[in-house]
Amino acid sequence: MGAEGRSRLEPVVIPLGAVAVTLALFGVFVATLGHSPLEVYSEMYETAFGSLFSIENTLRRAAPLLLTALCTAIPARLGLIIIGGEGALAVGGLAAAAIGVWMQGTSPVLALTIMMVAAFLIAGAFIAAAGAMRIYRGVNETISSLLLAYIGIAFFNHFVEGALRDPQSLNKPSTRPIGDDFALGTVPGLDVHWGLGFGLIACLIAWVLMLRTTFGFSASVVGGNLRAAKLAGLNVGKLTIISCFLAGGAAGIAGMVEVSAVHGAANASLLAGYGYTGILVAFLARQNPLAIIPVAVLLGGLNVSGGTLQRTFSMPDATVSVLQGTLFIVILASETLYGKLPLFAPRSAPTKPSVKLAVV
Repeated sequence: MGAEGRSRLEPVVIPLGAVAVTLALFGVFVATLGHSPLEVYSEMYETAFGSLFSIENTLRRAAPLLLTALCTAIPARLGLIIIGGEGALAVGGLAAAAIGVWMQGTSPVLALTIMMVAAFLIAGAFIAAAGAMRIYRGVNETISSLLLAYIGIAFFNHFVEGALRDPQSLNKPSTRPIGDDFALGTVPGLDVHWGLGFGLIACLIAWVLMLRTTFGFSASVVGGNLRAAKLAGLNVGKLTIISCFLAGGAAGIAGMVEVSAVHGAANASLLAGYGYTGILVAFLARQNPLAIIPVAVLLGGLNVSGGTLQRTFSMPDATVSVLQGTLFIVILASETLYGKLPLFAPRSAPTKPSVKLAVV
């Protein structure tokens, strides 16, 4: 295999190796709890992929992950680490729920379109604020996006428990239901809502935009060498804010999908950690929008198996969180291996024997 082929295998082999190491470490953790790792992994697989019902359940969990992962993956092309997807999902879902209630009695197609556009715009502006603070005030985008996530969740709780609360929601505060007319349908042939289709389309659009357009090339130049990008005349501020806006918009659509297709309203169940898991998906996929698709399905299956572990093996509900946290740490550690493994190092061409002439 040539040097180019080996270099293409590197971003595949290293993440797979990280997954294998994580499974080994988690197996040790499971063994300390008195269970067989092989039995636990077998049960997790059956729960996530063992039947059509399991696969459909996994795909439903993967749908929002496709979109929240883009919230981290798109700005990463510019060297930005955005981790505020949970907050963007919250404000996007809240906006969609409010508009869905307000537009009762109108055309479902029109209402769903406006709900999606509103969720995209509000959540996009939410994450764009982190990009603007980075460009104009020098604030670290990782810290600002994380703090914005807490602000978004606080706004969500404030309105769900206050101005937008349904008086009939007693034990669990919720907005008024948007109604069955505004519920997203299912993909033909599958019992999976159209959020999966939106996520797949978004990943494809992001791949084309960031890897096959002038905009994406300019973003990669900024991420590769900021000084060179400025010397080349690129508008770094504009590229940063637009990328962050698109990233937040994707997470906002995830919130709209969860409201319309799953919960029917905005409530605490909307904050299920999809925004945080999306960070792990993006890192495991190496920020590649197409690679996000299989990784999101894998992590969706992992989330599905959490309840099974609790019921079958009497393991804590946070067991899956332990596995995800271990995977995230191992993925971060594996970043140091890129370009250093001899297996993927370019092989130097054989040198020709030199002929020395003796001087008599």
